[in-house]
Amino acid sequence: MDIALLIAAAAAAGWVDAVVGGGGLVLIPALLITFPGIAPATALGTNKLAAVFGTSSAALRYARRIPLDLRRLLPTFVAALVFSGLGAYLASRLPASVFTPIVLCLLVAVGVFVAVNPGFGSGATVTKPRWSVLLGFAVAGVVIAFYDGVMGPGTGTFLIITLTALVGTGFLESSAMAKVINTGTNLGALAVFAWQGNVLWLLGIGLAIANIAGAQIGAHMALGRGSSFVRWVLLGVVVVMVGKLGYGLLIG
Repeated sequence: MDIALLIAAAAAAGWVDAVVGGGGLVLIPALLITFPGIAPATALGTNKLAAVFGTSSAALRYARRIPLDLRRLLPTFVAALVFSGLGAYLASRLPASVFTPIVLCLLVAVGVFVAVNPGFGSGATVTKPRWSVLLGFAVAGVVIAFYDGVMGPGTGTFLIITLTALVGTGFLESSAMAKVINTGTNLGALAVFAWQGNVLWLLGIGLAIANIAGAQIGAHMALGRGSSFVRWVLLGVVVVMVGKLGYGLLIG
């Protein structure tokens, strides 16, 4: 029964990740509840193993339908891999509690901004100055990637908002690019967790299969329903993340 619940959680996490990111908020608590004695780093590493497969499969699904700027995405992918690995390596020296209040404030700001600007990200690509586009990819591949290695919750959401605001793409296109970059952040962090021995490989592979299934369903729904669907799911995930992080601060 426990394994069945974990598989269901992995599939749900894949669905959320494929649409807007934030699947770790589903799978990591499920791992910690199912295995009360598991080290948090092992839960994070096992989640990354499942997420790498799900996110990369969603990225391939998006790439078949949405043209991607590989000239800028590939360097960003490499940077994301490196800086997320650095973040994961430094995670023990930079406790998540340092970042939680900052992330909470950013999420509230993102949620309010998206809620009061219904047209944001819902249209076609907007032409942005070259410096803005380069800044967007730099923030995605360095700052957000480093954050994913250290802490992680909301990485996909932050990627979508950053790309939409600075690169000028709609939510759907931003989600497609975010999957490529997020695959890099997951790979970088996974490499470090594996090196530290913090991955349950057999369980993780099983969860990865479920994560792929959920990711394919999520990508299919996002592609079929468009940017407005992504926007509403994004708002829902932001509300859940704000609630979870806020509750953690209160009881901490």
